[in-house]
Amino acid sequence: MSALGKVVRSGVGRRRVQTLVIGLATMMAVAASVLGGSLLVVSGAPFDDAFARQHGAHLSVEFDAGKASAGQLSKSKDAEGVSAAAGPFRTATVTPRSDGAGPGGPMTVVGRGDPGRDVDEVALLDGRWPTRSGEIVLSANSSLFPTMGMKLAFPDLPGGPTVTVVGVARSVTQTADAWVVPSQMPALTALGSGGYQMLYRFTDAGTAAQISAGGKAVTESLPPGTAVGEQSWLTVKKSAERDTAVYVPFLIAFGALGLVMSVLIVGNVVASAVGTGTRRIGILKAVGLTPAQVVRAYVGQALIPAAAGTALGVLAGHLLAVPVLAETGEVYGTSSPTVAPWVDLAVIAGVLGLVAATAWASAWRAGRLRTVDAFAVGRTASAGRGRWAARLAGRLPLPQPVALGLARPFARPARALAMGTAILFGAIAVTFTVGMGASLGQVMKAKAHDAADVVVPAPLPDFGPQGPQGPGPGKQPKADPAAVAAAIEAAAGTGKYYSAATVRATVSGLTGTIDVNAFTGDASWGGFALVSGRWIDRPGEAVVPTPFLAATGTRIGDTVTLNGLAEPVTVRIVGEVLDPRNDGMQVFTDASTLTAAHPDLTETSHHIALTSGTDVTGYVDALNRDLAPLGATALAGGLGAGSDMVLTLNALSAILTLMLVAVAALGVLNGVLLDTRERVREIGVHKALGMTPRQTLAMVLTSVVVTGLVAGALGVPLGVALHGWVMPAMGDSVGLRLPDSVIAVYHGAELLPLALGGLLIATLGAFLPAGWAARARTATALRTE
Repeated sequence: MSALGKVVRSGVGRRRVQTLVIGLATMMAVAASVLGGSLLVVSGAPFDDAFARQHGAHLSVEFDAGKASAGQLSKSKDAEGVSAAAGPFRTATVTPRSDGAGPGGPMTVVGRGDPGRDVDEVALLDGRWPTRSGEIVLSANSSLFPTMGMKLAFPDLPGGPTVTVVGVARSVTQTADAWVVPSQMPALTALGSGGYQMLYRFTDAGTAAQISAGGKAVTESLPPGTAVGEQSWLTVKKSAERDTAVYVPFLIAFGALGLVMSVLIVGNVVASAVGTGTRRIGILKAVGLTPAQVVRAYVGQALIPAAAGTALGVLAGHLLAVPVLAETGEVYGTSSPTVAPWVDLAVIAGVLGLVAATAWASAWRAGRLRTVDAFAVGRTASAGRGRWAARLAGRLPLPQPVALGLARPFARPARALAMGTAILFGAIAVTFTVGMGASLGQVMKAKAHDAADVVVPAPLPDFGPQGPQGPGPGKQPKADPAAVAAAIEAAAGTGKYYSAATVRATVSGLTGTIDVNAFTGDASWGGFALVSGRWIDRPGEAVVPTPFLAATGTRIGDTVTLNGLAEPVTVRIVGEVLDPRNDGMQVFTDASTLTAAHPDLTETSHHIALTSGTDVTGYVDALNRDLAPLGATALAGGLGAGSDMVLTLNALSAILTLMLVAVAALGVLNGVLLDTRERVREIGVHKALGMTPRQTLAMVLTSVVVTGLVAGALGVPLGVALHGWVMPAMGDSVGLRLPDSVIAVYHGAELLPLALGGLLIATLGAFLPAGWAARARTATALRTE
């Protein structure tokens, strides 16, 4: 081994604490960077991989079977720009009644003889493809929970056909809810209904304009109005990328904190090593090392632990990415995407480059230091530095050891600044994480609308073979909403309540259906977070989520028409509400708005707020005795709705925050350890004059009090500001505007404990060096130079 190599190895082995600090700081930065970079790269990878493998349809078009024949539609395969096409396939919209798998809504069934190959190859996830009439394959995205052998009945169709589930499959572009053999379609198609589906791939389909041009090309030879619906693969892709995109601003924030902290700590550690090792630098130069070799020696002492931390950080980043990437992979039935190798390489090169540059800048002083000056410079601070602070602290009514400790940061201001910066970033991370958890809780509250103390859920539809017309043997009739409302109103302890019913409708200019939520009573207290505007207060008004406004190109004050009901209903938008369910495609209005268009709103839930002092359990028991004859049941609490995304984000933020706090505490430990080693003779003198181990411990711990308090006080507003930037960015990434109730989650009562978090981090970091100083023997300390 060369002389330079021995110097590097000796320095790494001698400075164990500094080595650990550099390694952990680098690990934190690399882990956050790998995680964030991976999500940026693979945000659309599961969809893109599945789309390429299954030859997904760039455009799926629904045609009216009464206006075009199968032969006419087949000719559209030869339209300009079409590279491949599949169909026409017969389609029907049916409402099945299952044998116990839970309620299902209307579903689109397509008749296909096989899963296909060249266009929209349907991937079988379980079971097999149907081979004869009476068999059906359900989509994994179906509202029904797919179970092999499950029976589906269609009592509303002539003959009441029944089919058996023989498989579960997934179309990457979601072209159907279920598939059967073509010979089954006549039995599933009511007289005068049904249509044809065509699936197209185009030579150019990368933009919405190209898809629109392709759609015009395939329909221009057909009679007007033949195409009744279409879906672009870009729309499906955008929805697919939405869940992963929400992580990106969050991880950018933690990655930036980690990188900045890593650079600062590495620079501080190397600068401290140079400052405390001037005599060693002189010896190295005296034995023949050139200035460049001295610089390389200190850079190498930083790069070795940084390289180890980088390796651990890459591993940690991969492990932290697993739950997030698995979530996106499950959507398409693909294996979970992995971190791209070039992301690892880019992060490794970038972080090690930053470490090397920071270490070189700090070590440059060692290279320029003359040998004679290195031997002449001592390790302690200038004798006069910080004396004014010591005199001021001595006048305070405090024990002498505490006064000595409080004055210490002013003797080494650069070191105190470095420690304070590390604590500052730890306080920022803690403040940000607390706000993040509170904001996500508010989002889930807005999603679940669970402000009610008691809920009477909507009765499940009858899924027996008798259909909705009447109950079979042993079945109870559906609860009458008016009777349930009367029982609630008469119950002792009822404060305010409202009922809610959901129906499906369409909106002019939008493909697919939306949920229309109709309220009876004032629902404004039910957990609906308004972003702008106001709540509905009269029939004909509605509030809608942000994605609905974006999709329809409307704003508050505009009107939209709801179709697909007994008659069209026009509503005026008066408010914008936070609601991420159903991709934001919802409308909230008063039940009287739908009186003529949908008079029979029977599947109604009731939400109750109790009067002050009412016992929830006793109220529920008493109400259930009144509801039992009606076939309804009351439950304590709201209809909560959890989220894997929220759990994952909270877990990631907790892990990354703990890593940042640990690095900050180690930065303090490194600074205090250097300080106590420099002051070891001074500590020995204090002990010889009567300072007890407990007083020594207090002196060292109080030396970081001022730094911790100042850094914590600065870290809280910066953490609040970071939260104020990240949360709206996360909302924008999924097409949501967040209300003040989600952003303004900090309260005065919790800001003070958060500000004291900086003091806690400083104390944790200083505790070990303080214990070492307290245990040091007086004679040993006095003999140390």
